[in-house]
Amino acid sequence: MLATSGAANAQEASMQTDPHLWLEDVTGERALAWVRERNAATEAELANTPRFQKLEGDIRAILDSDAKIPGVEKIGAYYYNFWKDAQHERGVWRRTTLEEYRKPSPKWETVLDIDALNKAEGAKWVWHGADCLRPDYTRCLVALSNGGADADVTREFDLTTKRFVEGGFFRPEAKGGLGWIDRDRVYVFTDFGAGSMTPSGYPRIVKEWRRGTPLASATTVYEGTNADMYIAASRDHTPGFERDFVSRTIAFYNDELYLRGSDGKLVKVDAPNSAQKNVRREWLTLELREPYTAGGKTYKAGSLLAAKFDDFMAGKRDFEVLFEPDEHSSLAGATWTKSHLVLNVLQDVKNRLSVLTPGANGWQRVEFVGAPTFGTLGVSAVDADESDAVWLTATDYLTPTTLSLATLGQKPEVLKTMPTFFDASKNVIEQHFATSKDGTKVPYFLVRPKNLKADGTAPTLLYGYGGFEISLTPGYSGSVGKGWLEQGGVYAVANIRGGGEYGPRWHQAALKANRHKAYEDFAAVAQDLVARKITSAKHLGIQGGSNGGLLTGNMLTQYPELFGAVVVQVPLLDMQRYHKLLAGASWMAEYGDPDKPEEWAFIQGFSPYHLFDPAKDYPPTLFMTSTRDDRVHPGHARKMAAKMLAAGKDVRYYENIEGGHGGSANNAQAAHMNALAFTFLWNTLGGK
Repeated sequence: MLATSGAANAQEASMQTDPHLWLEDVTGERALAWVRERNAATEAELANTPRFQKLEGDIRAILDSDAKIPGVEKIGAYYYNFWKDAQHERGVWRRTTLEEYRKPSPKWETVLDIDALNKAEGAKWVWHGADCLRPDYTRCLVALSNGGADADVTREFDLTTKRFVEGGFFRPEAKGGLGWIDRDRVYVFTDFGAGSMTPSGYPRIVKEWRRGTPLASATTVYEGTNADMYIAASRDHTPGFERDFVSRTIAFYNDELYLRGSDGKLVKVDAPNSAQKNVRREWLTLELREPYTAGGKTYKAGSLLAAKFDDFMAGKRDFEVLFEPDEHSSLAGATWTKSHLVLNVLQDVKNRLSVLTPGANGWQRVEFVGAPTFGTLGVSAVDADESDAVWLTATDYLTPTTLSLATLGQKPEVLKTMPTFFDASKNVIEQHFATSKDGTKVPYFLVRPKNLKADGTAPTLLYGYGGFEISLTPGYSGSVGKGWLEQGGVYAVANIRGGGEYGPRWHQAALKANRHKAYEDFAAVAQDLVARKITSAKHLGIQGGSNGGLLTGNMLTQYPELFGAVVVQVPLLDMQRYHKLLAGASWMAEYGDPDKPEEWAFIQGFSPYHLFDPAKDYPPTLFMTSTRDDRVHPGHARKMAAKMLAAGKDVRYYENIEGGHGGSANNAQAAHMNALAFTFLWNTLGGK
């Protein structure tokens, strides 16, 4: 007990002696004055050249291009799209018919113009989406964020008049949301006042709110504990299968699902907390993160199981295994249509599709007809209640994305193709495997010039993430193509542990005390690039954001000799205080709890803010973040940059005053920040 108390006291003393703690005051005058000073220095170094200005203009043109694929969502009889371009900086919500959408230049009807709304209201709204009520789809709950933050407001909108409903449902700014029950009732989970939010800054209470009554009178449906992360509720409006659910997220990978009866009583869906639970029509599917024993059988982690929902709730545990992983495969997704389930499987980070159909004799499996054999494939239902049609996207690093309309069992119809934004004719894509410190084979993608000389001099950018079971698969990026590949640079993407490329096992291998394995994997990929004489340390740059910013921060502090330039974006860096800043407490299942001395013992081993040594040499570094990021606190990047600058290190810092966790609120800001990063990398890594 004395040792524990001593460790806690030492930790508290460390926080009190942090000379840069004042930079956590997000909008404080002193902190923002520091930000503006650093921004000006970075702009003076990187932005005042014709090369930068051309690159920024090229990227802006790509982002503003009206030739991009307008992805659509079917809502009632119309197909809706949210669109940004040069004339619509904040975007326009618009709709068309399928007949029009098939045309090269569809006619669109504007539903809501965010730029016009901002002008009328003197606001800086950023679109956060809309939830429209079945079956007539005349009313929607529209979410709008001030400047791009996660916190937003919800306002009721009439699709018939294309106006916000006067006196309609309105949720004040907070993290949370509204969800339709019926035309006169909604579920509301938001900030109800003191004690109503979790330590992570998310709703702890969900209520049922009736039209025409004050929010304060809404009836509590479920109240979580202070140890929870997020409480919410929703109604499944599927005709004939209408059900209400309450979700209790205790932590990442740890949640409970409850069926809410017409009497308001809750019955737990008694499946493992770690499993991803989905109810669709008569089916319950479980995607397992851990082994699960039920009905006398044990099912492997990473498997997808199916059972009749009503039977499961009655206590039966008869499952059919729809997918079981092996050494090379994992489940990337499962998409329901009216009568089928489309499985998307990653085999060594390459997508493969199949179609499953339930019947009297079990589930039948066939290959997806006409699926492309290249690149990353994405599948989503057009209207899961009405048809078996799906949207099918295909892309890779060099091939513009295509969007097809596919009716299962028939050859897909290509509807849209993204334009070519850069010259990819001189490049080739390869996949290699590096060997990590513990012998694990780690895949990575490499995009290089076909005529690359293996002399170790190519400016190379290595990107990574490695967290939260998120997979990095090939995708076409006009910004990366124009800003890096077309200039002659080499681009690599590392599929390190912590991600989801090989399912839960790949993710869980780098949790908490094993976090170092993700960093060892990334270092192994860097070393493999050098061993293949693709590049060398002085020509190798790295980039990552959010958890990927924590990754690049650790590469900077633990492996500085491997790199010639480091870009750290919207990062976590002070891992002693991350859980006390904004949404940080919600990530303790990933990283651990610094307030527990036994966990701080390993966390401090991947806390870049504490690993920094002023006596060491570090490669040139660029930190980038956003004042309006209310997910990962900008104080992380501010304090780390200040600490390194105070020690005389080669550091640049740029903070966008808007943008949220994505870093930018419009295409102009995104182009500017992309151009800053690519210019820094190109200047530093020896690009000509």
